[in-house]
Amino acid sequence: MSTAGSPERVQPPRPGDPSRIGPYRIIGRLGAGGMGTVYAGLTAEDLRVAVKVIHPAQAEDPEFRARFRREVQLSARVQGPCLVPLLAADPEAASPWLATAYAPGLTLNQHLAEHGRLTGGTLYAFATGTAQALAAIHAAGVVHRDVKPQNVILTPAGPHVLDFGIARAADGTSVTRTGVLTGTPGWISPEYYRTSTAGPEGDVFAWGALVAYAATGRLPFGGGAPDAVAFRVMSGEPDLDGVPETLRDTVVQALAKEPGERPAAAAVAERCSRLLAAQATQVLAADAGREPTRTGTLVTSEWHIPAADDPAWRAPAPASRRRTLLAVLVAAAVLGAATGGVLAFRGGGHDTQAGRRGAGTHATGAPAGASAAPRADRTAPTSPAATPVGEAPSPSDPRRIPVPVDPLAGVSDPAFTRAGDESEPTSDEWRTSVGASAPGETAVDRAVRADTTSMLATKDMDFMTPTVTFDKRAQTVFVTGGPVSQLPDDDREVFVRAGETAACTALAHRLAEDPTAWSYGRYAVVWKSYDGDTEASVLGFGEATDGCLTRIAGQWQGDEEGLATAGIPSSDKAEIRVADATDKAVTAEWNARIAQGDGLAPFGGDDPVSLGFDPVEKAAYVWARDTNEVLVGRAQRSNFQDAVSTTVCPKLTAEYRADKTWNYTRWSVAVMEANSRIPEIIASGECPV
Repeated sequence: MSTAGSPERVQPPRPGDPSRIGPYRIIGRLGAGGMGTVYAGLTAEDLRVAVKVIHPAQAEDPEFRARFRREVQLSARVQGPCLVPLLAADPEAASPWLATAYAPGLTLNQHLAEHGRLTGGTLYAFATGTAQALAAIHAAGVVHRDVKPQNVILTPAGPHVLDFGIARAADGTSVTRTGVLTGTPGWISPEYYRTSTAGPEGDVFAWGALVAYAATGRLPFGGGAPDAVAFRVMSGEPDLDGVPETLRDTVVQALAKEPGERPAAAAVAERCSRLLAAQATQVLAADAGREPTRTGTLVTSEWHIPAADDPAWRAPAPASRRRTLLAVLVAAAVLGAATGGVLAFRGGGHDTQAGRRGAGTHATGAPAGASAAPRADRTAPTSPAATPVGEAPSPSDPRRIPVPVDPLAGVSDPAFTRAGDESEPTSDEWRTSVGASAPGETAVDRAVRADTTSMLATKDMDFMTPTVTFDKRAQTVFVTGGPVSQLPDDDREVFVRAGETAACTALAHRLAEDPTAWSYGRYAVVWKSYDGDTEASVLGFGEATDGCLTRIAGQWQGDEEGLATAGIPSSDKAEIRVADATDKAVTAEWNARIAQGDGLAPFGGDDPVSLGFDPVEKAAYVWARDTNEVLVGRAQRSNFQDAVSTTVCPKLTAEYRADKTWNYTRWSVAVMEANSRIPEIIASGECPV
């Protein structure tokens, strides 16, 4: 039972079907099978997902539930090209479920039946993409064990291998019942028939059969009774008539009877990539007017499978230009972090149970080939903080170089001509954007990636490595993230904020330095649901000509987004140290004012005051849980604001002068009243340094 999608249109829900499963709104069905039902779901952002729900009878079987739990654990480990990422799961629910990104398209079986065999660049892209998928699976220490045409979806963006329902770990921990034959006749390796051995070599054998089937439209070992098929697999030769000569040698080696004679999936993927590149070169030679294709996009560029949209899916709503974080998200982030007075380091990185740093995420959650920045206590900022009021820029200290608020002021004929354009960047513009080529683009690419990673690293989120691309016609720079399995919404929001600020800062400086030649002034942050996603969502956008920080009447102002980010625990040792000392100082100052008899009272509860850092706008946020309603009056709030500002600024200033990589110079104060889950920001400011 596949979770990735269905070749059929979304079917309407039936009586008794759930309206929600976990965080997903259910709008219909994608299919059903012996294990359960696959529902069509939508996230809060209207992204499409497929949700598999196990039948109650199966869920009551302890052995089956254990197998399903193992399936979830294995699927969370696997991320890579041409794979459908696991987004979320609850194997302990009364009706266990798991959700994946939705991959639209026909299975290989159905495509061959309706449209015939694959040819040309599409065939080579199919061979390359499926081999890359198996290489990623094996790199995560997992064996698929059921590679077959029904488990490959031909999406408009490329082939996608799915369904890990009978996968097993390479260490031998099996998901299947002992003694039960798994797999499908014709797609089972000779050694599995003989000894029930199912290693990575068996997946490579099935890959060879899969490519032969795609190229010829015929089953390489024929059909008929399972025993007859098994005999031909173990002792007969495959039917490869029609497989291109350049591809045949690799297919023959993959179909070797002895597993030790087969190449590894990674080697197969490398060979097929070279063949695909050669195929693309031949096409270019025949079409001299066509632009060169980058190696990383060969599969998608040479893939020619049309999209088949289903109007039953509701189209995603357009992203806003500057999103405000939902109040419930703010409350959840603040309440989650407020269990202690200080935000503490989360040992071992993000919650591994949530799959954020699983072994199969390329270690970064970025597209294959990307690399994460080295972890450090803090990465020096590449975009400076704004110069505090009254301070002249210091050429020896990059932190004091201001970000231009209006870089095109006084420029009569700027190269960037879309200033003031409120229209949202389109998916077509994102798809046609390319990597940096000119020196200026390369510099911006480097600055945006380094700055974004620097911000994310303080929250232990630098696994979300950004990709930066440029669309010259749209005068837009795109910062793309994803896919990352089971990524919480608040983590993705931090990526969006960091990407927006990094892009805005880099572009503002470039516009100010070379306004008549530098044409990029717009930016957009895009998130992919899966590798090869052609309809990725634009989650944030803007332009670098109207300021990169939140300012009201020229003064920096904290906001709900920054407060939510500050509520995420820090992994930076200096931040933890300063937060601890500052939190204690604020509490001591408030207690001293209470003792002076100014009509003030304690907040109540344990550790009512919390402090966290927002690395995006370089601000410290202090918030109080006012369970005793001691800050209901204007005078009391003003007193608390003063207690915070007079305490926080000396701490931030001292650290700023002692540590050249410390760039927190702003502060904001929030109060959460007893009967409210929504913090209210009551004051913000900047510290003189």
